[in-house]
Amino acid sequence: MATAHDDIPVQNPNRTSAAARALAVVSRTVIRPAGELVPVTAASMPVASTVINSLAKLRPAPRGVEREQVRLNGFRMEIVRPAGARKALRDGAVLYMHGGGFFLCGLDTHRPVAASIARRTGLPVVSVEYRQLPETDIAGSVGDCLTAYKWLLAHGVPASKVVFAGDSAGGYMTFATALRARDAGLPVPAGLVGLCPALDLDCTEKRAHPNYHRDALIPLSALESVVKLGAEVNGRLDPRLSPVNHVLAGLPPALLIVAEDEVLRRDSEIMAQRLAQSGVPATLEIWRGQVHAFMAIFPNMPESRAALASVARFVRARVEVEQVARTA
Repeated sequence: MATAHDDIPVQNPNRTSAAARALAVVSRTVIRPAGELVPVTAASMPVASTVINSLAKLRPAPRGVEREQVRLNGFRMEIVRPAGARKALRDGAVLYMHGGGFFLCGLDTHRPVAASIARRTGLPVVSVEYRQLPETDIAGSVGDCLTAYKWLLAHGVPASKVVFAGDSAGGYMTFATALRARDAGLPVPAGLVGLCPALDLDCTEKRAHPNYHRDALIPLSALESVVKLGAEVNGRLDPRLSPVNHVLAGLPPALLIVAEDEVLRRDSEIMAQRLAQSGVPATLEIWRGQVHAFMAIFPNMPESRAALASVARFVRARVEVEQVARTA
């Protein structure tokens, strides 16, 4: 099998689909340049969010699923179930935290990927529309995700049958929420899935990585602006806000999936290494020819379907571990 840098196997070494190539071209020639032109400020964030969410509503609703809205204190969630599924939440669930740079996106933008995971796993996916910048800071977003997890626990869902998952900023929420739950004395979930996750708010390592110049979608300057607005205090960033800098022992097994040339790849490389050093099983998958968060942007691309099939296998394996233990 062909390998990426540092001898990490590439999942798709032989070919890249036409859809993935087209997405990469559009990202490099249209989306990234636009992102570099528009400054990320407290004033521009709500405007960008409104535009993105309005466009998302124009897409057809995903087929083969049923949806239920839930409102909590200050934010909402949506339970996405496979159509006709009889499994209750207590039989297992995925808690999904969407991406969007800590200020964009929500239930409408990420309904297709939530539906895809629900259909593939046969489990309900609880998608969390946590509060974002500038309404709250990044720590406040994590607090909402923890509230969503507590809601699941209060509704009789065993922690051992819950898997956290999220893309990009949602990948940050996935790990940060698990760490906050552990530190608060709550049981940790059965597994963690990071899809192109942001796991280190400090961009020093990313600026030194070759992908700083290769990423087709993300301008690192935009991420740095978000961190200044949402995490820095008096110009200083607390290293403990980055999941990669935490004590990781006690976390459940993790699956990390990233694009080969994206700038956030370095975050997953560091996390995979530190998880292994902490005795936490971790799998890192690298996909060639893809853009950041490709599986969430277009879940129906060939590479996205394959990556999400890997997610489904991981989720089912983690949830079924508890079932096997109970019947053994």
